[in-house]
Amino acid sequence: MERWKLVWRSRYGARMPDLTHFAESPAQVGIDPEKLNALFARAEREVRNGLLPSMQLAIACRGRVAAMRTIGTVTHESRTAEATNDTLYVVFSCTKALTSTAGWILLQEGKLDVTERVADILPEFGSNGKDVITVEQLFTHTCGFPLAPFPMSEWNDRAKRRERFARWRLNWEPGSRFEYHPTSSMWVIAAIIEQRTGVDFREFVRTRIAEPLGLRDLYVGLPPALQGRLADIQHVGALPTAEEMKALGWPEIPVTEVTEDALQGFNDPRAREAGNPGGGGTMTAADLALFYQALLAALRGDDERIWKVDTVRQGLRVRTGDLTDPLFHKRVHRALGLVIAGDADRTYRGFGHTGSEHSFGHNGAGGQIAWADPDSGISFVYCTNGMDRHPIRQARRSVALSSLAAVCAA
Repeated sequence: MERWKLVWRSRYGARMPDLTHFAESPAQVGIDPEKLNALFARAEREVRNGLLPSMQLAIACRGRVAAMRTIGTVTHESRTAEATNDTLYVVFSCTKALTSTAGWILLQEGKLDVTERVADILPEFGSNGKDVITVEQLFTHTCGFPLAPFPMSEWNDRAKRRERFARWRLNWEPGSRFEYHPTSSMWVIAAIIEQRTGVDFREFVRTRIAEPLGLRDLYVGLPPALQGRLADIQHVGALPTAEEMKALGWPEIPVTEVTEDALQGFNDPRAREAGNPGGGGTMTAADLALFYQALLAALRGDDERIWKVDTVRQGLRVRTGDLTDPLFHKRVHRALGLVIAGDADRTYRGFGHTGSEHSFGHNGAGGQIAWADPDSGISFVYCTNGMDRHPIRQARRSVALSSLAAVCAA
Protein backbone atom coordinates (compact mmCIF):
# COMPACT_ATOMS: atom_id res chain seq x y z
CA MET A 1 0.00 0.00 0.00
CA GLU A 2 2.89 2.41 0.69
CA ARG A 3 4.07 2.01 -2.91
CA TRP A 4 0.51 2.77 -4.07
CA LYS A 5 0.58 6.00 -2.05
CA LEU A 6 3.86 7.05 -3.64
CA VAL A 7 2.44 6.42 -7.12
CA TRP A 8 -0.66 8.45 -6.26
CA ARG A 9 1.40 11.38 -4.99
CA SER A 10 3.66 11.36 -8.05
CA ARG A 11 0.67 11.49 -10.37
CA TYR A 12 -1.90 13.53 -8.51
CA GLY A 13 -0.19 15.59 -5.81
CA ALA A 14 0.07 15.40 -2.06
CA ARG A 15 -3.64 15.37 -1.25
CA MET A 16 -4.53 11.73 -0.69
CA PRO A 17 -7.94 10.16 -1.28
CA ASP A 18 -9.69 8.11 1.36
CA LEU A 19 -7.99 4.80 0.56
CA THR A 20 -10.79 2.78 2.10
CA HIS A 21 -12.89 3.82 -0.90
CA PHE A 22 -10.38 2.59 -3.52
CA ALA A 23 -9.69 -0.99 -4.49
CA GLU A 24 -6.04 -2.07 -4.66
CA SER A 25 -6.70 -3.23 -8.22
CA PRO A 26 -9.74 -3.32 -10.56
CA ALA A 27 -9.74 -7.13 -10.43
CA GLN A 28 -10.14 -7.02 -6.64
CA VAL A 29 -13.71 -5.73 -7.10
CA GLY A 30 -14.55 -7.74 -10.19
CA ILE A 31 -13.58 -5.34 -12.99
CA ASP A 32 -11.79 -6.71 -16.06
CA PRO A 33 -8.55 -4.72 -16.69
CA GLU A 34 -8.64 -5.23 -20.45
CA LYS A 35 -12.23 -3.99 -20.74
CA LEU A 36 -11.30 -1.11 -18.49
CA ASN A 37 -8.44 -0.13 -20.81
CA ALA A 38 -10.88 -0.03 -23.73
CA LEU A 39 -13.08 2.33 -21.70
CA PHE A 40 -10.09 4.54 -20.85
CA ALA A 41 -9.02 4.73 -24.50
CA ARG A 42 -12.47 5.85 -25.65
CA ALA A 43 -12.83 8.35 -22.81
CA GLU A 44 -9.47 9.94 -23.53
CA ARG A 45 -9.96 10.23 -27.29
CA GLU A 46 -11.55 13.68 -27.50
CA VAL A 47 -9.04 15.12 -25.04
CA ARG A 48 -6.05 13.69 -26.92
CA ASN A 49 -7.54 14.93 -30.22
CA GLY A 50 -7.85 18.45 -28.82
CA LEU A 51 -11.64 18.75 -28.73
CA LEU A 52 -12.22 18.56 -24.97
CA PRO A 53 -9.91 20.29 -22.48
CA SER A 54 -10.19 17.54 -19.86
CA MET A 55 -12.14 14.54 -18.65
CA GLN A 56 -12.41 12.57 -15.43
CA LEU A 57 -14.05 9.20 -14.95
CA ALA A 58 -14.56 6.66 -12.21
CA ILE A 59 -15.95 3.16 -12.26
CA ALA A 60 -16.92 1.45 -9.01
CA CYS A 61 -18.14 -1.97 -7.93
CA ARG A 62 -18.66 -3.81 -4.64
CA GLY A 63 -18.68 -0.52 -2.76
CA ARG A 64 -15.26 0.67 -3.89
CA VAL A 65 -13.73 2.66 -6.76
CA ALA A 66 -12.16 0.16 -9.13
CA ALA A 67 -10.42 2.80 -11.22
CA MET A 68 -10.27 6.55 -11.73
CA ARG A 69 -8.69 8.43 -14.62
CA THR A 70 -8.24 12.16 -15.26
CA ILE A 71 -6.41 13.75 -18.19
CA GLY A 72 -6.15 17.16 -19.82
CA THR A 73 -5.86 20.72 -18.64
CA VAL A 74 -8.29 23.01 -16.87
CA THR A 75 -8.49 26.53 -15.61
CA HIS A 76 -9.17 27.14 -11.94
CA GLU A 77 -10.49 30.67 -11.45
CA SER A 78 -8.72 31.53 -14.76
CA ARG A 79 -5.43 29.83 -13.73
CA THR A 80 -4.30 27.05 -16.07
CA ALA A 81 -3.46 23.75 -14.43
CA GLU A 82 -3.18 20.05 -15.18
CA ALA A 83 -6.39 18.14 -14.49
CA THR A 84 -5.87 15.55 -11.74
CA ASN A 85 -7.98 13.16 -9.70
CA ASP A 86 -8.19 16.02 -7.20
CA THR A 87 -9.99 18.26 -9.73
CA LEU A 88 -13.65 19.01 -9.01
CA TYR A 89 -16.24 19.24 -11.79
CA VAL A 90 -19.70 20.78 -12.11
CA VAL A 91 -21.92 17.77 -12.82
CA PHE A 92 -24.95 19.81 -13.90
CA SER A 93 -28.17 17.74 -13.93
CA CYS A 94 -26.46 14.73 -12.36
CA THR A 95 -27.16 16.86 -9.26
CA LYS A 96 -30.84 15.92 -9.50
CA ALA A 97 -30.01 12.47 -8.13
CA LEU A 98 -28.62 14.05 -4.96
CA THR A 99 -31.52 16.46 -4.41
CA SER A 100 -34.05 13.74 -5.19
CA THR A 101 -32.56 11.14 -2.87
CA ALA A 102 -32.39 13.80 -0.15
CA GLY A 103 -36.15 14.05 -0.65
CA TRP A 104 -36.38 10.27 -0.34
CA ILE A 105 -35.05 10.59 3.21
CA LEU A 106 -38.05 12.78 4.10
CA LEU A 107 -40.39 10.20 2.57
CA GLN A 108 -38.66 7.49 4.57
CA GLU A 109 -39.01 9.45 7.82
CA GLY A 110 -42.70 10.20 7.28
CA LYS A 111 -42.02 13.93 6.85
CA LEU A 112 -43.30 13.99 3.27
CA ASP A 113 -45.75 12.11 1.05
CA VAL A 114 -45.67 12.11 -2.74
CA THR A 115 -49.45 12.60 -2.87
CA GLU A 116 -49.30 15.88 -0.95
CA ARG A 117 -50.13 19.09 -2.77
CA VAL A 118 -47.10 21.37 -2.88
CA ALA A 119 -49.25 24.37 -1.97
CA ASP A 120 -50.13 22.71 1.34
CA ILE A 121 -46.42 22.73 2.19
CA LEU A 122 -45.43 26.03 0.54
CA PRO A 123 -48.59 28.22 0.48
CA GLU A 124 -47.10 30.89 -1.78
CA PHE A 125 -46.52 28.26 -4.47
CA GLY A 126 -50.26 27.73 -4.99
CA SER A 127 -50.86 30.79 -7.19
CA ASN A 128 -51.70 30.90 -10.90
CA GLY A 129 -53.27 27.43 -11.03
CA LYS A 130 -50.31 25.66 -9.40
CA ASP A 131 -52.38 24.68 -6.34
CA VAL A 132 -53.15 21.23 -7.86
CA ILE A 133 -49.51 20.19 -8.33
CA THR A 134 -48.37 17.23 -6.23
CA VAL A 135 -44.96 16.39 -4.82
CA GLU A 136 -44.70 13.38 -7.15
CA GLN A 137 -45.18 15.64 -10.19
CA LEU A 138 -42.16 17.69 -9.11
CA PHE A 139 -39.97 14.58 -9.20
CA THR A 140 -41.33 13.34 -12.54
CA HIS A 141 -41.24 16.58 -14.55
CA THR A 142 -44.98 16.49 -15.07
CA CYS A 143 -45.82 19.59 -13.03
CA GLY A 144 -46.19 22.02 -15.91
CA PHE A 145 -43.70 24.86 -15.40
CA PRO A 146 -40.50 23.85 -17.24
CA LEU A 147 -39.74 27.42 -18.33
CA ALA A 148 -40.20 29.13 -14.96
CA PRO A 149 -37.60 31.94 -14.70
CA PHE A 150 -35.23 32.19 -11.75
CA PRO A 151 -32.17 34.46 -12.18
CA MET A 152 -28.91 33.40 -10.57
CA SER A 153 -28.77 36.66 -8.60
CA GLU A 154 -31.66 35.36 -6.46
CA TRP A 155 -30.51 31.78 -5.89
CA ASN A 156 -28.95 32.47 -2.51
CA ASP A 157 -31.94 34.42 -1.14
CA ARG A 158 -34.60 32.17 0.38
CA ALA A 159 -37.20 34.95 0.59
CA LYS A 160 -36.78 35.87 -3.08
CA ARG A 161 -37.00 32.20 -3.97
CA ARG A 162 -40.45 32.01 -2.38
CA GLU A 163 -41.49 35.21 -4.18
CA ARG A 164 -40.47 33.60 -7.48
CA PHE A 165 -42.61 30.56 -6.75
CA ALA A 166 -45.63 32.84 -6.34
CA ARG A 167 -45.04 34.51 -9.72
CA TRP A 168 -44.45 31.34 -11.74
CA ARG A 169 -47.17 30.40 -14.23
CA LEU A 170 -48.07 27.12 -15.86
CA ASN A 171 -47.05 26.27 -19.42
CA TRP A 172 -49.50 23.35 -19.51
CA GLU A 173 -51.87 21.44 -17.26
CA PRO A 174 -50.06 19.55 -14.47
CA GLY A 175 -49.99 15.80 -14.99
CA SER A 176 -51.03 16.00 -18.63
CA ARG A 177 -47.60 15.49 -20.18
CA PHE A 178 -43.87 15.20 -19.57
CA GLU A 179 -41.46 18.02 -20.30
CA TYR A 180 -38.03 18.22 -18.74
CA HIS A 181 -37.75 20.92 -16.06
CA PRO A 182 -34.02 21.82 -16.08
CA THR A 183 -34.03 23.43 -12.63
CA SER A 184 -37.44 24.79 -11.56
CA SER A 185 -39.00 21.70 -9.99
CA MET A 186 -35.80 20.89 -8.07
CA TRP A 187 -35.81 24.36 -6.53
CA VAL A 188 -39.25 23.55 -5.15
CA ILE A 189 -38.07 20.20 -3.80
CA ALA A 190 -35.16 22.00 -2.13
CA ALA A 191 -37.60 24.44 -0.53
CA ILE A 192 -39.75 21.54 0.71
CA ILE A 193 -36.68 19.94 2.31
CA GLU A 194 -35.96 23.20 4.09
CA GLN A 195 -39.59 23.68 5.15
CA ARG A 196 -39.99 20.19 6.57
CA THR A 197 -36.55 19.88 8.23
CA GLY A 198 -35.54 23.44 9.11
CA VAL A 199 -32.16 22.73 7.46
CA ASP A 200 -30.71 24.46 4.39
CA PHE A 201 -30.97 21.96 1.52
CA ARG A 202 -27.23 22.24 0.83
CA GLU A 203 -26.41 21.40 4.42
CA PHE A 204 -28.96 18.56 4.34
CA VAL A 205 -27.25 16.90 1.36
CA ARG A 206 -23.88 17.38 3.00
CA THR A 207 -24.75 16.13 6.51
CA ARG A 208 -27.30 13.44 5.67
CA ILE A 209 -25.69 11.95 2.54
CA ALA A 210 -22.12 13.07 1.76
CA GLU A 211 -20.59 13.05 5.24
CA PRO A 212 -22.11 9.77 6.50
CA LEU A 213 -20.86 8.07 3.33
CA GLY A 214 -17.40 9.62 3.67
CA LEU A 215 -17.74 11.51 0.37
CA ARG A 216 -15.63 14.49 1.32
CA ASP A 217 -15.60 16.08 -2.15
CA LEU A 218 -19.34 15.85 -2.88
CA TYR A 219 -21.09 19.21 -2.56
CA VAL A 220 -24.28 20.90 -3.63
CA GLY A 221 -23.09 24.41 -2.89
CA LEU A 222 -19.29 24.62 -2.99
CA PRO A 223 -17.61 26.65 -0.21
CA PRO A 224 -15.43 29.52 -1.51
CA ALA A 225 -12.31 27.96 0.00
CA LEU A 226 -12.67 24.94 -2.34
CA GLN A 227 -13.48 26.76 -5.56
CA GLY A 228 -9.82 26.89 -6.54
CA ARG A 229 -10.09 23.14 -7.27
CA LEU A 230 -13.13 23.43 -9.56
CA ALA A 231 -12.63 23.24 -13.33
CA ASP A 232 -13.93 26.30 -15.17
CA ILE A 233 -16.54 25.60 -17.85
CA GLN A 234 -15.44 25.98 -21.48
CA HIS A 235 -17.49 25.61 -24.66
CA VAL A 236 -15.89 23.73 -27.54
CA GLY A 237 -16.71 22.65 -31.07
CA ALA A 238 -19.20 24.14 -33.50
CA LEU A 239 -22.98 23.96 -33.60
CA PRO A 240 -24.32 21.73 -36.38
CA THR A 241 -26.42 23.39 -39.03
CA ALA A 242 -30.11 22.64 -39.37
CA GLU A 243 -29.31 20.74 -42.57
CA GLU A 244 -26.75 18.57 -40.76
CA MET A 245 -29.22 17.76 -38.00
CA LYS A 246 -31.90 16.83 -40.52
CA ALA A 247 -29.50 14.68 -42.55
CA LEU A 248 -28.56 12.76 -39.39
CA GLY A 249 -32.21 12.21 -38.51
CA TRP A 250 -32.28 14.50 -35.49
CA PRO A 251 -35.13 16.90 -34.76
CA GLU A 252 -34.47 20.55 -34.07
CA ILE A 253 -33.30 21.00 -30.47
CA PRO A 254 -35.72 23.28 -28.57
CA VAL A 255 -34.47 26.37 -26.78
CA THR A 256 -34.54 25.99 -22.99
CA GLU A 257 -32.84 27.69 -20.08
CA VAL A 258 -29.77 25.49 -20.69
CA THR A 259 -27.95 28.04 -22.84
CA GLU A 260 -24.23 28.70 -23.20
CA ASP A 261 -24.54 31.76 -20.99
CA ALA A 262 -26.35 29.72 -18.33
CA LEU A 263 -23.69 26.99 -18.32
CA GLN A 264 -20.87 29.54 -18.30
CA GLY A 265 -22.65 31.12 -15.35
CA PHE A 266 -21.36 28.27 -13.19
CA ASN A 267 -17.93 29.91 -13.41
CA ASP A 268 -19.36 32.63 -11.16
CA PRO A 269 -18.37 32.06 -7.51
CA ARG A 270 -21.89 33.03 -6.39
CA ALA A 271 -23.49 30.32 -8.54
CA ARG A 272 -21.02 27.73 -7.29
CA GLU A 273 -21.76 28.54 -3.67
CA ALA A 274 -25.54 28.70 -4.22
CA GLY A 275 -25.63 25.04 -5.23
CA ASN A 276 -28.47 25.00 -7.76
CA PRO A 277 -30.37 21.82 -6.73
CA GLY A 278 -31.13 20.94 -10.34
CA GLY A 279 -27.67 21.43 -11.79
CA GLY A 280 -25.07 22.97 -9.50
CA GLY A 281 -23.47 19.99 -7.76
CA THR A 282 -19.67 19.94 -7.70
CA MET A 283 -17.59 16.85 -6.97
CA THR A 284 -15.15 14.29 -8.29
CA ALA A 285 -16.27 11.43 -10.48
CA ALA A 286 -15.16 9.02 -7.74
CA ASP A 287 -17.41 10.53 -5.09
CA LEU A 288 -20.42 10.47 -7.40
CA ALA A 289 -19.71 6.84 -8.37
CA LEU A 290 -19.54 5.96 -4.67
CA PHE A 291 -22.85 7.75 -4.03
CA TYR A 292 -24.41 5.35 -6.56
CA GLN A 293 -22.68 2.43 -4.87
CA ALA A 294 -24.44 3.45 -1.66
CA LEU A 295 -27.80 3.37 -3.46
CA LEU A 296 -27.00 -0.10 -4.83
CA ALA A 297 -26.04 -1.31 -1.35
CA ALA A 298 -29.30 0.02 0.07
CA LEU A 299 -31.27 -1.59 -2.75
CA ARG A 300 -29.70 -4.95 -1.90
CA GLY A 301 -30.39 -4.40 1.80
CA ASP A 302 -26.64 -4.52 2.54
CA ASP A 303 -26.33 -0.98 3.93
CA GLU A 304 -29.40 0.91 5.08
CA ARG A 305 -27.64 3.72 6.97
CA ILE A 306 -29.03 6.41 4.68
CA TRP A 307 -31.89 4.80 2.75
CA LYS A 308 -33.90 1.70 3.61
CA VAL A 309 -34.36 -0.94 0.94
CA ASP A 310 -38.06 -0.16 0.54
CA THR A 311 -37.29 3.55 0.18
CA VAL A 312 -34.96 2.88 -2.74
CA ARG A 313 -37.39 0.46 -4.35
CA GLN A 314 -40.14 3.06 -4.18
CA GLY A 315 -37.77 5.79 -5.35
CA LEU A 316 -36.81 3.73 -8.41
CA ARG A 317 -40.35 2.76 -9.40
CA VAL A 318 -41.26 4.17 -12.82
CA ARG A 319 -44.21 6.54 -12.39
CA THR A 320 -44.64 8.14 -15.82
CA GLY A 321 -46.45 5.30 -17.60
CA ASP A 322 -46.69 5.87 -21.33
CA LEU A 323 -45.67 9.54 -21.24
CA THR A 324 -43.07 10.37 -23.87
CA ASP A 325 -40.47 13.06 -24.31
CA PRO A 326 -41.38 15.86 -26.76
CA LEU A 327 -38.16 15.52 -28.78
CA PHE A 328 -37.87 11.84 -29.74
CA HIS A 329 -41.32 10.64 -28.58
CA LYS A 330 -39.80 7.81 -26.55
CA ARG A 331 -41.20 6.73 -23.18
CA VAL A 332 -39.37 8.65 -20.47
CA HIS A 333 -39.26 6.00 -17.69
CA ARG A 334 -39.07 8.54 -14.87
CA ALA A 335 -38.97 7.47 -11.24
CA LEU A 336 -38.71 9.84 -8.25
CA GLY A 337 -36.06 12.15 -9.71
CA LEU A 338 -34.07 9.45 -11.50
CA VAL A 339 -34.29 7.85 -14.94
CA ILE A 340 -34.67 4.08 -15.36
CA ALA A 341 -33.05 2.50 -18.43
CA GLY A 342 -35.95 0.24 -19.32
CA ASP A 343 -36.53 -1.11 -22.81
CA ALA A 344 -34.52 -1.06 -26.02
CA ASP A 345 -34.95 2.72 -26.28
CA ARG A 346 -32.69 3.21 -23.26
CA THR A 347 -30.02 5.03 -25.26
CA TYR A 348 -32.49 7.91 -25.66
CA ARG A 349 -32.58 8.08 -21.86
CA GLY A 350 -28.83 8.49 -21.50
CA PHE A 351 -27.77 4.86 -21.12
CA GLY A 352 -25.62 2.60 -23.26
CA HIS A 353 -26.63 -0.45 -25.27
CA THR A 354 -25.15 -3.04 -22.93
CA GLY A 355 -26.40 -2.23 -19.43
CA SER A 356 -29.43 -3.89 -17.92
CA GLU A 357 -32.98 -2.58 -18.06
CA HIS A 358 -32.74 -1.96 -14.30
CA SER A 359 -29.93 0.60 -14.63
CA PHE A 360 -30.76 3.99 -13.12
CA GLY A 361 -29.17 7.42 -12.96
CA HIS A 362 -29.24 10.96 -14.27
CA ASN A 363 -26.85 12.54 -16.76
CA GLY A 364 -25.97 16.22 -17.08
CA ALA A 365 -25.40 19.01 -19.59
CA GLY A 366 -22.24 18.94 -21.65
CA GLY A 367 -21.94 15.16 -21.58
CA GLN A 368 -21.76 14.36 -17.85
CA ILE A 369 -22.68 10.70 -17.21
CA ALA A 370 -23.77 9.04 -13.95
CA TRP A 371 -25.55 5.71 -13.49
CA ALA A 372 -25.60 2.42 -11.62
CA ASP A 373 -26.61 -1.06 -12.75
CA PRO A 374 -28.07 -3.35 -10.06
CA ASP A 375 -27.48 -6.44 -12.22
CA SER A 376 -23.71 -5.99 -12.55
CA GLY A 377 -23.12 -3.88 -9.43
CA ILE A 378 -21.22 -1.31 -11.51
CA SER A 379 -21.58 2.44 -11.14
CA PHE A 380 -20.00 4.75 -13.70
CA VAL A 381 -19.38 8.50 -13.81
CA TYR A 382 -17.78 10.62 -16.52
CA CYS A 383 -17.18 14.36 -16.15
CA THR A 384 -15.80 17.02 -18.46
CA ASN A 385 -15.49 20.78 -18.31
CA GLY A 386 -15.68 20.96 -22.11
CA MET A 387 -19.22 21.70 -23.23
CA ASP A 388 -19.42 20.26 -26.74
CA ARG A 389 -21.74 22.36 -28.91
CA HIS A 390 -22.50 19.41 -31.19
CA PRO A 391 -25.37 17.47 -29.54
CA ILE A 392 -25.08 14.39 -31.77
CA ARG A 393 -21.35 13.96 -31.16
CA GLN A 394 -21.96 14.43 -27.45
CA ALA A 395 -24.78 11.87 -27.42
CA ARG A 396 -22.73 9.30 -29.34
CA ARG A 397 -19.85 9.72 -26.90
CA SER A 398 -22.17 9.15 -23.93
CA VAL A 399 -23.66 5.99 -25.44
CA ALA A 400 -20.23 4.63 -26.35
CA LEU A 401 -18.76 5.27 -22.91
CA SER A 402 -21.75 3.85 -21.08
CA SER A 403 -21.77 0.79 -23.31
CA LEU A 404 -18.08 0.12 -22.64
CA ALA A 405 -18.43 0.72 -18.90
CA ALA A 406 -21.44 -1.55 -18.51
CA VAL A 407 -19.51 -4.62 -19.69
CA CYS A 408 -16.45 -4.09 -17.50
CA ALA A 409 -17.46 -6.74 -14.98
CA ALA A 410 -15.04 -9.65 -15.10
